[in-house]
This record gives sequence, C-alpha cells and structure tokens, in this order.
Amino acid sequence: MNARNTMNPDVLAIPVSKQILELIKGFLRHLETEKGLAAKTLEAYERDLRLFMLFLSDYHGESVTLPLLDDLDVRTFRSFLARRRMKNQTSSRSLARSLSALRGFFRHLNRQKVCDNQAVLAVQIPKIPHGVPKPLSETKAGAVMNGADLVQRDGAQPWVLARDSAVLVLLYGCGLRISEALNLNRENAPSRAKDVLRIIGKGGKERIVPVLPVAIEAIDHYLSLCPYGAAGDAPLFYGEKGKRLSPRIIQLVMQRLRGALGLPDTATPHALRHSFATHLLGNGGDLREIQELLGHANLSTTQIYTEVDKKHLLKTYEGAHPRA
Repeated sequence: MNARNTMNPDVLAIPVSKQILELIKGFLRHLETEKGLAAKTLEAYERDLRLFMLFLSDYHGESVTLPLLDDLDVRTFRSFLARRRMKNQTSSRSLARSLSALRGFFRHLNRQKVCDNQAVLAVQIPKIPHGVPKPLSETKAGAVMNGADLVQRDGAQPWVLARDSAVLVLLYGCGLRISEALNLNRENAPSRAKDVLRIIGKGGKERIVPVLPVAIEAIDHYLSLCPYGAAGDAPLFYGEKGKRLSPRIIQLVMQRLRGALGLPDTATPHALRHSFATHLLGNGGDLREIQELLGHANLSTTQIYTEVDKKHLLKTYEGAHPRA
C-alpha cells in the first residue's frame, strides 16, 4: 500500500463522510512520509480504522461523521475491542495495535483542529503476554547450518541446495529477518572485498551488518551454480522458476530440518535471528552493538535477550555444578 497514491478499495467503500475519508487518507500519509512506518504496519492500521468505522456505522445505524466521532465515549471504544475479541478471537497483541491506531488517528484529528475527543486515551491497553524469544542452542544452530542436504528433495538441483544453505547461514550469521535476506539484490551480494551488507529494515531504518567469511563462501558457492541472471538489480536468491525466492520455501526447509534433526517447533527462520542475538550476548557481545546489528529502534526490544541468556546460564549452572 502507498498512502501517497492510493488506498485499499475496502477503505474507500466504508460508510463515512467524505471529510472523514480525507482525514483517514491524510493520517496514513502522515504515518508513511513523516513517521516512516513499514508497509505492513500501514496496512494493519488501515484495516484497524476500516473495522472501527464499520463498527461505528453498525453501532449507530448511520454513516460516520465528525460530530459522531466528537461524541464517542470510552464505552464505545471498549465495545469495539470487546466485539473483536469475542467475534473474531482477536489476540491481545492485535487489539493493542488497533488501539494504538485509534489513538494515533484521534491525535491526528486534534492536530488538524477538527475533533478533540480524548476518550480513546482513557481506554486501557490490553495486556500482552510476556513472550521470550526461543533461540536454538549453538550446537543445534550449527546443525542447521550444515543440514540443508538432509532435506534435499528428489530431483532437486545442486544450486537449490547451495541456495538453501546460503540463506540459512546468512540468517544466522548476520541476524537478518527473512524478508531482509530475500529482498537483497545481486548487487548487494557480499564478497571478500565487501564484507558488509547495507540492510533496509522495518520502517526504512538502515543499518550496516558485517558478514562472516563462512557466509560469503556459502553465497559465492551458490552464485557459482545459480543458472539465473546476474544483473545488479536481479534478486540475489532465486526460486526454481526464476523469480525472487519466496519466504515460504525457506520456512519449508526449516520445517523439514525440524524433523530430520529433532528440533522443536520453535525452530523457524526467525529463530535463527534470535539465536544470533542470544549467542552474541552469551559470548560477551555489547547490548548496544547487538541493537545496532539487529536494527532495533529501541534498546528495550533488544534487552529481552538478556532474559533468555539468564535462563541459559541458570540451566548450564544447574547441569554443571556438582551441588546443583
């Protein structure tokens, strides 16, 4: 979605006044151009606003107008969240995001001096269960790096096996999100002369990530076998039909590796990123530097790995200490 040029047709069709529709478009444009929110986040906010407007129209039996928004009370916002919870089994995390979208929208209306309803700010954010990343152990991560040949399908070409290995090594060796790795172009390929990657992460945030020699070797090997184009703007990682590799393919590779190596269900491509951060921290890495490598906007996001590392240390202590 590009808020500057178009909107989802579903949003254009919601029962709101023309003025409200223009305000929604302006809010999304503000989030994209000034806040730099990622496309997926913009889509989610757009969907949340559409669902809220549909709820209001159904709740009040009329098209949504500014006077209606100005008169909303806390109970109405709570009713919207409760209906989503009960009717759609929406998670607390998604409800919290919906509330964030609504708060942002009403702040936008206030800045535009068209509506000054503060009721949404009094709604309590749904409590989100505290989750801790589930990394692989260093031994199991190493087994994944060397295990792509264990799940080779009958008739799979050597370049496909080399590609899968290169992607897995890159995810673990650089701590990339799978989308970041698969969005790389051929011109971004690391080499011995250029052993860093320039990554554009969430919200357009740019970071520089060093690439280990083992990852460079894996990518070199894959490129030496890859039958598809080498133009600078061509994908670095190809699917078998010559298009950019789909994340689903790597997810399936990890699924097969879970069976072949006896890994837990939490062993996903993203778990390799968690493993990268946890293993760096466990081996003396600086938290601020790990934050930069991961591309986290806030240190608090990175600090969750300290909790993972403490659990790992306690488990090691209990298993190794003679009096444990």
